[in-house]
Amino acid sequence: MRKVLSMNDQLVIRGHEFKSRLILGSGKFSLEMTQSVIQHGEVEMVTLALRRANVGGQENILEYIPKGITLLPNTSGARNAEEAVRIARLAREIGCGDFIKLEVIHDSKYLLPDNYETIKATEILAREGFIVMPYMYPDLNAARALVDAGAASVMPLGAPIGSNKGLCTKDFIRILVEEIELPIIVDAGIGRPSQACEAMEMGVDAVMCNTAIATSGNIAQMAQAFKQAVEAGRAAYLAGLGRILTGQAEASSPLTGFLEE
Repeated sequence: MRKVLSMNDQLVIRGHEFKSRLILGSGKFSLEMTQSVIQHGEVEMVTLALRRANVGGQENILEYIPKGITLLPNTSGARNAEEAVRIARLAREIGCGDFIKLEVIHDSKYLLPDNYETIKATEILAREGFIVMPYMYPDLNAARALVDAGAASVMPLGAPIGSNKGLCTKDFIRILVEEIELPIIVDAGIGRPSQACEAMEMGVDAVMCNTAIATSGNIAQMAQAFKQAVEAGRAAYLAGLGRILTGQAEASSPLTGFLEE
C-alpha cells in the first residue's frame, strides 16, 4: 500500500531528514547565483567542489551558503578510488562534514562514472564514518554492491553530465527503485522540470539539478519551477498514478441512461 501524502513525508538519508527532495549541484553557478537558487528552489542540500571551498581566500563558496544547508562536497576530478578517498578526507578536514558525493570518473570524453572504483571508495569511506552518496551508472549489480559497501544512497545518472537530455536510463532507474531499499537520487542529465517530475513519479526519492537551472534564461524562476515539479511528482507517486489502457478506450462520462425521459 502506498503511503498517504502528508506534511511529514521527508527524504531520509542515514537518519538525516530533509523536507526538500531537490538537491542543488552548484558547479556551474557563480557564488551570487548559488545563493539565489538556494532561496528560490528552497533546497536544503548543496554540492560543492573542494576547490571552491577556498578557506581563508577571497572567493569561498561556503560564505554564500546559508546556515542550516547541508553541505555535500563531491570528489569531482577523482580518477580512481584512491584519489576520491583523499578528496573526501580533505573535505572533512576543512569542516564540510561527513556527507560526501562520491564521483570517480576517468573517462574524459563521456564522463561516465567508474562503478568498480566507486564501490572500492565507498567501502573505505563508509568504514571511516562518511555518509557516502555515490554517483553511478544505473546497473543493478553495481547498486547492490554499493549497498553492501555501506552507501547511504544510490545516485544513478539520467543521462551524461551536463547534457540536459533527461531520463535516457529510466528503465534501469526503475529497476533500482524496485530493488534497492536505499534512497535513489537521480543525478546528471535532468534538463527540464517535466523530467524531474517524471523521475519523481517513478518513485525516485530525490533529484539533483545543476546544468538545467544554470543554463536557463531566468535562473531564479527555473529553480522555483524545479522545486514545484519535484513536489508535484512526489505527490503523484504517493497518490498512485491512474491505470493505462491498451487496445481500447473508456468513456470518461456515462454513455447510457442520461437521455431517458
